Amino acid sequence: MRFTSTRGGEKAITSSEAIINGISKDGGLYVPLSFPNLFDKVKDKYNMTYEEISFEVIKEFFTDFTDEEIQSAINKAYTYRFKVIEEKNFLELYHGPTSAFKDAALLFLPQIMSLSKKKLKVKEEIVILAATSGDTGKAALEGFRDVDGFRVMVYYPNDGVSAVQEKQMVTQEGANVRVVGINGNFDDAQRGVKEIFGDIEFKEDLLQMGFRLSSANSINIGRLVPQIIYYFYGYFQLVNKQKIKLGDKINVVVPTGNFGNILASYYAKEMGLPIAKFICASNENKVLADFFNEGVYDKRRELILTESPSMDILVSSNLERLLFEASGRDENIIKSLMKDLNEKGVYEVSKSIKDFLKDFYGDSASTDEVYKAIRDLYEKEGYLIDTHTAVGQVVLEKYQRATNDTTEYLIASTASPYKFPRSITKALGIDVEGVDDFEVIKKLNEFCKISIPDNLKDLDKKAVLHNFKSEKNALKDALLKYLKEEPNV
Repeated sequence: MRFTSTRGGEKAITSSEAIINGISKDGGLYVPLSFPNLFDKVKDKYNMTYEEISFEVIKEFFTDFTDEEIQSAINKAYTYRFKVIEEKNFLELYHGPTSAFKDAALLFLPQIMSLSKKKLKVKEEIVILAATSGDTGKAALEGFRDVDGFRVMVYYPNDGVSAVQEKQMVTQEGANVRVVGINGNFDDAQRGVKEIFGDIEFKEDLLQMGFRLSSANSINIGRLVPQIIYYFYGYFQLVNKQKIKLGDKINVVVPTGNFGNILASYYAKEMGLPIAKFICASNENKVLADFFNEGVYDKRRELILTESPSMDILVSSNLERLLFEASGRDENIIKSLMKDLNEKGVYEVSKSIKDFLKDFYGDSASTDEVYKAIRDLYEKEGYLIDTHTAVGQVVLEKYQRATNDTTEYLIASTASPYKFPRSITKALGIDVEGVDDFEVIKKLNEFCKISIPDNLKDLDKKAVLHNFKSEKNALKDALLKYLKEEPNV
C-alpha cells in the first residue's frame, strides 16, 4: 500500500513516511492509493475481539511493517487500556485513559510512529504538534508522554473547552509535553498549526536544531486508519446481538467537527462494510450540515461556543479527503477548492460532487434539543449520554422523521458524560448553582449512580503543570521557546 497527497505534490509514498510526515509538503492530506475489500475477507469471523479486528484493518494499510510489529503495537496500545462497548445502538468509544473516542487512535499512533522512526532511521527528535478542541490534546499528551524520541506541543482555545477538558490537559504529567492556551478559538489554533507545517524555511531551521515536526490530529493517516476499526467492530456487535443479519446495511450516525471520525466510517464502507447512509450531525456551528444540504462550504460566520465544544469548528480538515474521492481523485479540483477556502472563506462544489455525496445526510442540533435528548433518553431508558453524542441522537431523529427510514443504525458515542458534567446536570434538571465543575461530577454521580471514570476521579486535586498562554498569531514563538528549553527530568 502506498499513499498520495490530496493536492498531488507527493505520490506513492510509504506508510511509514506518511505517518512521520503527518501532512504532505504541499499542504494536502495523505490518502491510500486504494481501499482493499476487507469485509468479504473477515465477515465469517464476526466474533473477533477489538484487537483482532484492529490487526485485520491496520495491516491492510501499513504494509511497511511486519505482522509481528503491528500485533505488538496493537497489544501495547489497547490491552487493558481501551475497550469499546455497544449499548442500545450507541457505540461507546470512550472507555480509555482520557474518556474520549480519540484514545483508540492516539494510543496506537505513538506505537506505529516509533516503529516508523526506526524504520526510516530518523535521528531528529519528533515534535508532535496538535491543535485541540478539547479531546485530541489530552489523548495525544497521554499517548506520547515519556515516549523516547518525541516531544508534544498542544494548543487549545482558552475559553473553548470544558473545565474538565482543560484540567485534564494542564495537569498532564510527562517529561516531554507542553500545553499552551491560546487567545482565540479552535480554528485559530488549527490554522496556526497548519501555517507552521507549511513554513518550509521554519521547518528547515528546526531540522538544523535537531527537531522534525509531525501531527497527532486526524490529518495524520496514522491516527485516521485506527478509527476505521470502530465501524467494523460496531457492525459485528450488531450481528452478534442479532440486531441485524450479516450483510444487512446499517446507517452510521457521527457527531462531527473535524470530519475525521465520519470519514473513517466512509473508508470502512469503501472496504466493503455494508453502510447505507452517513448521518453527519452538527451543533450550532452547522457549516457541515449546510454543506451537505447546499453544496456550499462557507466558513464566513461567527464561531459559536456550545455545550459540545469538541465540535466547535468551522474548518473541517478531513472533508478534503472526502472531496478528493468525490472529485474522482482530481488533485487540481482539490487545490482550487482549498485555495478558495483560504482566500475567500467559501467554495461551492460541482453537480457531480454533489451527486457523489448523496449518501451523506447533514443536520444540526440546538442546545435545547441536546438537553431534551439527554433528558428523554435517561428518563425512558436510564441511559446517559454526553452532549456530543446527544447531537447525534437529535439529528438521527430528524433524519428518521424526514425519511421514514427504519434501517438499523449505529451512533458513535464519543465521550463520557462526566467530561461535561455541568451540561448534563442542566439537562437533567439537577441544581448545581454556585458549585464548581468537580463538585458537579460528584453530584451527577450521586444522582445517576453511574461510575465515574478513574481518570476523572480527584482530577481537581492534581497540580497544574502547564500555565502557558499565547496570542493566536504567536504559536511559532511559543513552540520555539519550548524547544529551546531542556526537557524536564
